[in-house]
Amino acid sequence: MARWILYAVLTVFFWGIWGFIPRQLNALAAARHAEVISAEQQQVISTLGLLPILLVLAGRRGRLGGSRIKRGCAMALGAGLVGSIGNLLFYHLQNVGQNAATVVPFTSLYPLVTVVLAMVLLKEKLNPIQIAGIGLALVSMYFFNVGREEPFSSRWLGFALLPIGCWGVAGLLQKLCTNDVSAELSTLCFLGGLLPLSLLLVLVRPMNWQMPVNEWVWAVALGLFLGLGNLTFLAAFAAGGKAAVVTPLAGLYSLVTVPLAVGWVGDKVSPREWLAIALALLAVTALALESAPAPSVPEAK
Repeated sequence: MARWILYAVLTVFFWGIWGFIPRQLNALAAARHAEVISAEQQQVISTLGLLPILLVLAGRRGRLGGSRIKRGCAMALGAGLVGSIGNLLFYHLQNVGQNAATVVPFTSLYPLVTVVLAMVLLKEKLNPIQIAGIGLALVSMYFFNVGREEPFSSRWLGFALLPIGCWGVAGLLQKLCTNDVSAELSTLCFLGGLLPLSLLLVLVRPMNWQMPVNEWVWAVALGLFLGLGNLTFLAAFAAGGKAAVVTPLAGLYSLVTVPLAVGWVGDKVSPREWLAIALALLAVTALALESAPAPSVPEAK
């Protein structure tokens, strides 16, 4: 098995837990009849979970190199800034009462943005199955929307598309930065790009630091699993994975989030939403199916 596939599978696991944690935080707050932790505070406290990863990476000086360090670091920092905005919007979606079992599969369609950008800017090609995956994703978006009392298209859908766009752009920048610098340095700069937004939020938004220990632990774990997933995600790129393949494969993290949300906190999912979830997962799987390279033909002598 290629190394980039192993790294992509690890990303699915780490990000799957990350996608579930905001819902768990909301459940804990509801159990003690308190207000949910705001999206801004989740963003700030989760930064603490990034610190162990940043310290470990900073200590690996022998692996922090590359051919074009300035350009690679700039793109990784930019990816972190854009990704942090997407994360904040994602936390807000779950805070306004949306189930993780439906929010996560829908927002995991963000690879569509990365795939299109990779096709246009990096000239990466899609095979017929991947093209069918795009069609499945569009059908999935329809079933997420149709038949709701408050259709996604009125407000929810428009807001949910914002993290999809942010993460899609960040995914492309992450691929580009690994062409210039190592996966370790890419991750260090990317995670560093998540910090400015958290620092700004501390200055401009009121924070409630009086939280139970278990909620602190979960909020810190939010950053830890996000950081671990980004480390393996960038390692998959550095190991030779294509942006148009690795990003959709990593987008399957809802395979971990949905069972946790349904089994652990009891999220309810309607038959129509199960159909939409299944179509979203099929779409991401199809997008991840790369054609085998054509066999080389020896030149005639």
